[in-house]
Amino acid sequence: MTPDLESLKRQAAEAALEYVQSGMALGLGTGSTAKYLLYGLADRLGDGRLREIVGVPTSERTAALARELGIPLATLAERPQLDLAIDGADEIDPQLELIKGLGGALLREKIVAASAARMIIVSDSTKRVGRLGTRAPLPVEVIAFALPLAERRLSALGCTPVLRRAADGSAFVTDEGNHILDCRFGDGIGDARALDAAIHAIPGVVEHGMFIGMAGVAIVAGDGGITRLARPAA
Repeated sequence: MTPDLESLKRQAAEAALEYVQSGMALGLGTGSTAKYLLYGLADRLGDGRLREIVGVPTSERTAALARELGIPLATLAERPQLDLAIDGADEIDPQLELIKGLGGALLREKIVAASAARMIIVSDSTKRVGRLGTRAPLPVEVIAFALPLAERRLSALGCTPVLRRAADGSAFVTDEGNHILDCRFGDGIGDARALDAAIHAIPGVVEHGMFIGMAGVAIVAGDGGITRLARPAA
């Protein structure tokens, strides 16, 4: 039986809201699971279960939905230290390392996560993998001028980079005005930390979608209910 992914995403987001307390400054994620967090947050603000919440959105899309729902927003300049960031993920490995960015917001997502005291991931069970890069491509955000160099250097690292396209066939443009190369690794990513350093060494690369050592908890909804995964002790 095929799981109802939308229902699972909603369950994970609802479980994550248990970690939210009145007065918090929150990083608000982007994507199909994170949107349910916004709906739940708006409900709790509306009925008084939560008060004095302010959110820093990770994308213009999230910001627009939050405004529509009446969730108060701030910038990182106004609230540079966040209590909690809650976001989705495209892959989660057993060490709670992540691939994010299929929604195109990886740069702001990583900045917001790094600004938060704690990061919680919400997802459905299809996002769990034994090894990063085995299901999702690794998004790499690159300035337009550097695309030829980045494609060549990324290929030398063992992947196949493909320029992400918008629905009309034009090159996808991020909120920061950059492009994304989606990088497929045939056997997945063996050494994420080494790859992290190698990608960051390419001139013109702004950021990539591996989130290493950032997530503290992952709330995963599956057919058997909610599973809470904690980062393994060092």
